[in-house]
Amino acid sequence: MKTRGILVLTLCALVADLHAQYKYGLTPMRYDQYLESVKRDPSKELVDLEKHIPGIVLDIRYATTNNFTGEKIYDIPKAYARKPVADALKRVQQDLSANGLGLKIFDGYRPYRATVKFYEVYRDTTYVASPYRGSRHNRGCAIDLTLIDLKTGEELKMPTGYDAFTRDAWPTTPVKDPTARRNRQLLIEAMEKHGFKVNASEWWHFDFRGWGRFEVLDIDFSEL
Repeated sequence: MKTRGILVLTLCALVADLHAQYKYGLTPMRYDQYLESVKRDPSKELVDLEKHIPGIVLDIRYATTNNFTGEKIYDIPKAYARKPVADALKRVQQDLSANGLGLKIFDGYRPYRATVKFYEVYRDTTYVASPYRGSRHNRGCAIDLTLIDLKTGEELKMPTGYDAFTRDAWPTTPVKDPTARRNRQLLIEAMEKHGFKVNASEWWHFDFRGWGRFEVLDIDFSEL
């Protein structure tokens, strides 16, 4: 009876947790539903970018406290994206490597619960997604990234750092520094060539065209 009582309490806590996260009227797809969707359409698979793209570098800030929330959001430092997105990123990396450059990934697929957390910490939807709609990250169709020098591993100079919630981070904001301006444009052109569109308020954020056919997910990295 004691074991049964513990199980009931655990299930009640889980239901309460889900209710709190899904209070914005959006019910994302969970792991079992995701698996069924992949069986029907293999292009919906979430691909491990580190395994899929040779030479890709990860700097997953949300798996640390080095992010705007000051909290560890992800259980492990991984980056995933839907199969067509991962394939497109692989082509970007191949193009860049011919010039001694590569990609550093800050974030890819993002569980819906993280979007809820971000919104409740910083409610300006210029820079964080609305939990009422979910984000392209929640669909596995958005990537936060920058350029690096393959020889040194150093990031190329950009107008701002990652997650700088200022107008200077907008891709249309004039940049006085010619190096930062040139690097920003190089990144945008490299990504747009392979089906991505830069976000209007973040030079590092790119949405994959065709994201609308992918569902919002709430799956922890450890499940994947």
